[in-house]
Amino acid sequence: KTIERYVFGSFLSSFVLAFLVLSFVLTIGLLVQIIGYIMDGVPMSLVGEFCMVSLPETLQWSMPLALLVSSILVFSRMSADSEISAMRSCGINLLSVMKWPVLFALLCTLLGFWVNNEIVPRGHEVRRSLKTKVSVNTGIDLLEPGHVIDDFPKVKLYFGAKEGNWLYDIVVMDYSQKVDRMITASKALVTSEGKDINLDLYQMTVDPVDADHPTMAQANRFRYVVKDAIDDTKYTKKDKDLRFFEMLAKISAGEKAVREATGSSKVKGTEKNLRKRDLSKTKTEFSKRIVFALASLCFVLVGAPLGIKAQRKESSIGMAISLAVSLGYYMVVILMLSLQKNFLIHPEFLIGLPVLACFLLAARLIPKNL
Repeated sequence: KTIERYVFGSFLSSFVLAFLVLSFVLTIGLLVQIIGYIMDGVPMSLVGEFCMVSLPETLQWSMPLALLVSSILVFSRMSADSEISAMRSCGINLLSVMKWPVLFALLCTLLGFWVNNEIVPRGHEVRRSLKTKVSVNTGIDLLEPGHVIDDFPKVKLYFGAKEGNWLYDIVVMDYSQKVDRMITASKALVTSEGKDINLDLYQMTVDPVDADHPTMAQANRFRYVVKDAIDDTKYTKKDKDLRFFEMLAKISAGEKAVREATGSSKVKGTEKNLRKRDLSKTKTEFSKRIVFALASLCFVLVGAPLGIKAQRKESSIGMAISLAVSLGYYMVVILMLSLQKNFLIHPEFLIGLPVLACFLLAARLIPKNL
């Protein structure tokens, strides 16, 4: 027990120091984002609300990284000072000294899961809801490509990319008439006129034209007007805004919608693909939260044996190993998020590859250091 307290005490002190340093660095990035909102003309009251909910978001990054750094530095120092060899000589194996750091990492994993499903969504909700309270130019800056936007009355909007007030690869689902219409365009210029938002569509197609003309039409340029869009302050939550039970409810509803679209001959192929894409994005977002939470446990399980294997002082090889492990872990997550539009490869499952890799690596390294 004395050795366990000694190891955990060293681990905990290193974790606190690393956590404070990383939190400070990540907070600087958040301050830059806040300054950007102020320069965009967002009211200070909304900026203050954003600060209150966004500062805790840094926990999803700083906590796992601090655990990784402290694991590698502490165990590499003990290995370099021959303390690990002394413990083995006394019949104490690695699992004994790792017990309390692993339990602490498990506690951080549960905390991270709560932060990712309760605190972080609240921050995204506040940030996204800003566009319903500011001008259309600022609101367009806050819209993200690759997501179905249904904040406007009787209109759903999707675009693949944006540059200023130009949107590219537009898909508009119009529910304002007697028949539902699907409008596509290669690009669109977004402007405002009173309470309306104007979309000047280029290389546009509409299907059908209206209830009296159930055929497809094309035009090189067409102005589509979203009536009372700016006046409408009703906010519809996005995937990143949903908390745990809200996320489960949306996944269940999305699976039902996909089944209904698959079994219906009246639903067009493009709309079926949009529903499948939306469901895949929702599942990918939920899986991402789990992967981010499990990073705390994975980093300790991998960091401790890697630190022992390094057998160097913590100021050199330890930081390099920490950087390599964290980059590899999060780069796979970022890659899967960038591929979430392609629902056929199931990014909601592939995003868990870093967790699987860490457990396999830990299962290989830990027995070698017993």
